[in-house]
Amino acid sequence: MTTDPTPRLRTAEQVGEQAGAVLREMGRAVVGKPDALELVMLGVLAGGHVLVEDLPGLGKTLLARSFATTLGLDFRRIQFTPDLLPSDVTGTPLYDQRTGEMVFHPGPVFTNLLLADEINRTPPKTQAALLEAMAESQVTVDGETRPLADPFLVVATANPVEHEGTYSLPEAQLDRFQLRVRMGYLTAREELAMLRARIDRAAPEAVLDRLAGPEDVLAWRAVVERVEIDDDLLEYAVALVAATRDHPQISIGASPRGGLALVQLARARAVLDGRDYVVPEDIKALAVPALAHRVSLRPELWVREVSTDDVLHEIVGSIGTPTTRRTAAAVSS
Repeated sequence: MTTDPTPRLRTAEQVGEQAGAVLREMGRAVVGKPDALELVMLGVLAGGHVLVEDLPGLGKTLLARSFATTLGLDFRRIQFTPDLLPSDVTGTPLYDQRTGEMVFHPGPVFTNLLLADEINRTPPKTQAALLEAMAESQVTVDGETRPLADPFLVVATANPVEHEGTYSLPEAQLDRFQLRVRMGYLTAREELAMLRARIDRAAPEAVLDRLAGPEDVLAWRAVVERVEIDDDLLEYAVALVAATRDHPQISIGASPRGGLALVQLARARAVLDGRDYVVPEDIKALAVPALAHRVSLRPELWVREVSTDDVLHEIVGSIGTPTTRRTAAAVSS
């Protein structure tokens, strides 16, 4: 499918339909994971970076590669290993014998969608090489700053910290991810459907169609920026973030960047639903994916196997959901 090269003003309903078509196409490759696909799409719409954390073999890499194909984005993959150097990520200047000059050779970070595969298998020094790129969409090497492609999106996959041979991601880098996604195991019925689909297509993976391009992603993000959100919903988001700082089981609460991510993801969810305004459920549904990876629990809770997701679910359940004028009107109708 070719994209429209002429820029035009799009509505939230149109973007919702286009993004929905991408998700349906993605579902041909990533079976039984509609919630995970939707969360990654929200990251695409909101202009953030996505951390996909779960056990090996659950389709994390396939998910990222399939998004790049369907969205028509330039795609690069870095396999993070213990011996990977920061210059392997950002690029490095090399001496050109023909010209006698140092020539910069871009690293794989110069792309639209970067898959940082198993990012927590490399030491923090190399992990930190992504910090500037993720925060500012640029890379500085030898004092020279170079802009990255637009759009630029990092989809990082990580194995659980308990898994052998992994390094904990630095808090500063975790905070750069707009949301965290967990894949989880398929149900028996879903796994059976996956096996049948593999046999029927007689190929290792489904061949996906390109349904968009970089200019479409930028246009979609422009629509997200026009989504309205009432003050009481902003207060609701602030209350959720503040609760992570006062909770007795949390040692480090979410930063202000967490509130920004939550609101932007809620606006993206509204667009995906074809709306140009946010409702309380948008914020409530995204509080755990947007905030759970930004908080640190007290050490004694590791022994009790309490997760940040569990604590965030408790916080969401303890804070009353506001009723906006639009919500009330929708209920009355």
